[in-house]
Amino acid sequence: MSDLPRLTAAEAAARLGVKPESLYAYVSRGLLSRERDAAGSSFDPLEVEAFSRRRRRSPSAVPGSPAPGTPLMVLDTRLAHIEDDELHYRERSTARLARESTFEEVVRWLWDVPALRAPSPADLAVARRTIDALGPEAPPVDRLVVAVAALAAGDPLRDDPDPSQLVRVGARLVTGLPAALAPADQPAGVARTLWRALAPRDLPGGPRLLDAALVLVIDHDLAVSTLAARVAASARASGYAVVTAALGAFDAPLHGTASRAAAQLVRAVRDGRSPSLAIARAVRDGGRGIPGFGQPLYAAGDMRATVLLELLRDATDSADILAAVDAVCDEVARRADLRPNLDLALAALTLWADMSDDAGSVIFAIGRIVGWISHAVDEYDERPMRLRPRGRYVGPAPE
Repeated sequence: MSDLPRLTAAEAAARLGVKPESLYAYVSRGLLSRERDAAGSSFDPLEVEAFSRRRRRSPSAVPGSPAPGTPLMVLDTRLAHIEDDELHYRERSTARLARESTFEEVVRWLWDVPALRAPSPADLAVARRTIDALGPEAPPVDRLVVAVAALAAGDPLRDDPDPSQLVRVGARLVTGLPAALAPADQPAGVARTLWRALAPRDLPGGPRLLDAALVLVIDHDLAVSTLAARVAASARASGYAVVTAALGAFDAPLHGTASRAAAQLVRAVRDGRSPSLAIARAVRDGGRGIPGFGQPLYAAGDMRATVLLELLRDATDSADILAAVDAVCDEVARRADLRPNLDLALAALTLWADMSDDAGSVIFAIGRIVGWISHAVDEYDERPMRLRPRGRYVGPAPE
């Protein structure tokens, strides 16, 4: 039997979302292999991942039932769209924007504003004290949530129903949150300020890479956090409440915090663990697939990861990180036919910069605030409460 970590039958069934009986039916039909010993049956994690991917590509076996990942609704959006495997913001290539523009330039264009107005020094001081009160071990999204609340508390116009207030609030947040996380008041752009908040040292080209990452994460179809933002906006929530609602959905291992596990995987390989062992352990311990791989909206791979990794290859002292990334990518492609996604690229960036494993989530959230606010602006143009669904009771009948 292989020395690599393996999945138990219960773990493999949970990963595939099936009952144990179905799992063994796959084995009997030759679709999955297993090994047996005194402890019972075990399964190769990467083989399970490859099989899971094949199942997602296949039509649903039950007529009329949605395939995994099929949306329950479709909403019109005016911001991000994918054409020929390339992400665009409106009519412009996101890859080109990331390579040629700063984050602020893209935000000003999307929001059609001449400048992004930051919170006052007094408001930032309150936000910093609020963050500090959580203590050094507080998760990053918790820090963002309390900072949003602190900036809201100091804004007398927070409940102004004019849609233009959404953009004003968005500007306060995308400039104010990095400043609240940073150690000192030093006028700088969003990327440079966020770099000071997250990175222990300066690196040539670091803020420019962070600029590109922030641009790449602004919007991407209708993620669950974006839907949460639109639902809140449908009820005419303030910009602060919209972002708070979105952060609640964002703070999840299948969405905003996924880069943490990807960073741990790449670090293990960089530090000498074999790619096959590191991947197998990541799949077994996480139970959610291979961290940093797979994005169903692209046929040829997540272009956001491609762009950010290409930019990182030009950075100083990135060879060891990229060697680990390449080794992981080669093993996953060989065993599971999956390509890297944005989470892996964010993990590579944060490891290169000696940031914490959680830093990718902070970068993702700060950039995505622009998308959440943009969607809220669009939702304000729609009929209020249109996203309030009706439930269909399926429980036991009344006695």
